[in-house]
Amino acid sequence: MGYNLQAVIADGEALRAAARDLPAARLASIGQGLSLMLMTDALFDSVADGSGAGALGFWRLPRDFEKALAAWSAGGPLAYVEAEYFGGVGEQRAAVWGSGTVVLGPLHVEEGQPFPPAGSPISQALRRLGVVAGAGEDEFSAVGLDRHRHGEAWIA
Repeated sequence: MGYNLQAVIADGEALRAAARDLPAARLASIGQGLSLMLMTDALFDSVADGSGAGALGFWRLPRDFEKALAAWSAGGPLAYVEAEYFGGVGEQRAAVWGSGTVVLGPLHVEEGQPFPPAGSPISQALRRLGVVAGAGEDEFSAVGLDRHRHGEAWIA
């Protein structure tokens, strides 16, 4: 059983507005008013200009797209998250932009490392976006990111 996600997460309305100029963008609503925009192969190819990976150490975030996220964050905070798990073992990465700059992260938990007391990188990023978790859950499950194991399932 694996889990795989690479996506931009932000306020649904703001993300739809930001993605208008990206025909390859595929958005899905998640909980608490947020939406995610999957980093599909088509979107990656449309935003990658050959400049290579960005400075923040993500697997699927091209350098020029980091600049786009910074620009979009002038309209409200947004996160870029990556998670890859297989058989319960894996890694998470997350960063949050606000007002044109990185305001949280990049956070990274390597394979085999426990999550810090503040929670997983993705939960910390979601908290920064205003997600509130109820008793017995974290922000990751509070917005339903545990509903699908693979990114494509969100837009199927």
